[in-house]
Amino acid sequence: MLARRIIPCLDVEAGRVVKGVHFQSLRDAGDPVEQAARYDAEGADELVLLDISASPEARTTTLEMVGRVAEAIFIPFTVGGGIRSTADAGAALRAGADKVSVNTAAVREPALVARLAESFGSQCIVAAVDVRRVGGRFSVMVNGGREETALEALDWIRRLEALGAGEILLTSMDRDGTGAGYDLPLIAAAAAAVSIPVIASGGAGGLEHLAEALEAGAHGVLAATIFHFQGSTLPEARAYLRERGYPVRP
Repeated sequence: MLARRIIPCLDVEAGRVVKGVHFQSLRDAGDPVEQAARYDAEGADELVLLDISASPEARTTTLEMVGRVAEAIFIPFTVGGGIRSTADAGAALRAGADKVSVNTAAVREPALVARLAESFGSQCIVAAVDVRRVGGRFSVMVNGGREETALEALDWIRRLEALGAGEILLTSMDRDGTGAGYDLPLIAAAAAAVSIPVIASGGAGGLEHLAEALEAGAHGVLAATIFHFQGSTLPEARAYLRERGYPVRP
């Protein structure tokens, strides 16, 4: 069985790590390079850095920051925010990213996912999907969660897989920053809908929530609040999951 991944997330705005609730009410969580180095030292499996204001501000990812983070760590590193073209993706990869994440741009132009997969390989392409429950459906949100689309999340992730995405980064906006636990029905439905890995995001408030997401079918768990603010460490998280029989890296 493939090892399950524990992935800290750095949401970055104006050069600082931030964390909010439902994508709003952001509070400062430190310097991205310092935080990345800490998580690398603690033994994170991977790291995700999302330049959360890049799409709303219609700009590309801050490559200088990507380069500084890449120099400070040795673990796989995904960069998202403002990736709109193969040129943008190539620049992020040359700056030190191992994978690129696309969200808004993929919704605007689905063929971008296929071009990225053809250019760099599916293993490099993470399709981020932000979801909000609206009227009993899983609605796909874009533009930093500001804009609702007509897309239904499960249909969209199936299409993303067909276009060549290597994994799905699935964020529940309803649970984001709440500490109430991941949206387990959403995770289970997504994991059943595609054969590529689904990374659960949004809602972790304790180590038990990581286990619940893996039990629901996630291949990995993304978390921010419990590692940024609540004192949980990566070694504690790995030990907790290992004791419960989940295959995690030593």
